[in-house]
Amino acid sequence: MTTVSPTPETSPETSPEKATLTSTLAAPQAHVGAPTPPPSMRLRELAFGAACAAAVRAAARLGVADALGETPASAAELALVVDAEPVPLRRLLRALTCYGVFAETEDGTFVHTDTSRLLREDDPHSLRYISLWCTEPWTWDVWPRLEDAVRTGSSVFPETFGKGFFDYLHQDAGESAMVFNRAMTTSSVQSARDVAELLDLTGVSSVADIGGGQGHVLASLLEKHPSVRGTLMDLPGVVARADARLRDEGPLADRVRIVAGDCREDIPFEVDLYIIKNILEWDDESTRRTLANVVAAARPGARVVIIENLVDDTPSMRFTTAMDLLLLLNVGGAKHTRESLLGHMSEAGLQVGEIHPVNAYLHAFECTVP
Repeated sequence: MTTVSPTPETSPETSPEKATLTSTLAAPQAHVGAPTPPPSMRLRELAFGAACAAAVRAAARLGVADALGETPASAAELALVVDAEPVPLRRLLRALTCYGVFAETEDGTFVHTDTSRLLREDDPHSLRYISLWCTEPWTWDVWPRLEDAVRTGSSVFPETFGKGFFDYLHQDAGESAMVFNRAMTTSSVQSARDVAELLDLTGVSSVADIGGGQGHVLASLLEKHPSVRGTLMDLPGVVARADARLRDEGPLADRVRIVAGDCREDIPFEVDLYIIKNILEWDDESTRRTLANVVAAARPGARVVIIENLVDDTPSMRFTTAMDLLLLLNVGGAKHTRESLLGHMSEAGLQVGEIHPVNAYLHAFECTVP
């Protein structure tokens, strides 16, 4: 896509999660010092929250952030690049500036903010596909049924679409499935750097990522620790698309074992360190079986690091609680509180040690197999 002017890359020294946290918690650049609205207006704004989500989605699909470079541009100039009408585009940009996504100058042109840059396709910390995933067409059908899910405690997806979430995604919504894959890859790649930076692998010669997806966390760890060997375990269709660094002819292939399997059924290997990241959000029985299988497979003294989003004790509660509700709607799952996760670990027999924040929305629980 043609841009109004080129945009330099964000500094590689800035963690994507730190950049995201800063953008999320900081006051919108165009409205610094704006008074807090009274409760009656705040509730009106919340009730219109769908307008904000729809505006972010529209900007992402139009490629407005990609079109805007470092030079201020008018809505008319941007409209020529993104193939839109100038007046409605200006209305869209005006709405987004209220939330700090873009800023408007005194002469009526628009410029980037830290938040709007994250919608660019080429930004190294891009959240474009995550923003699209959170606003995919099916989400607009299930959110109005949150009342039903709260009453029953069950997913509304099968009743709404006639089949389960993942069956629908892969059989009936190909574009949404692509967005899902891109979003999950983006999230995994970005958080993998933070996990590799956080974990101390002193004394560890072998590590396994259980339910590790395409293996971005494992690859980052192996790149940082050349003497460590790794195992990636996930479902057959997932590990078939493993990170190129881990597959045959990849630079890490000679230090990697790829195991196709379901961690809820069996974990058939011993290693020094087991990593379980963002997979304990199914039903409680699946979580119990997974943790029990880790304990059964591991030798005494083995480390287990469990990394999860929490819906409490986190600076990103608006984000994590929203994900928690969406999980209820689409698959009947749930994000954990610190207490609920500690309860599952204790029930499995794990000895819990220190708990570390990984980034703005992930915590790492250090455990040991007795």
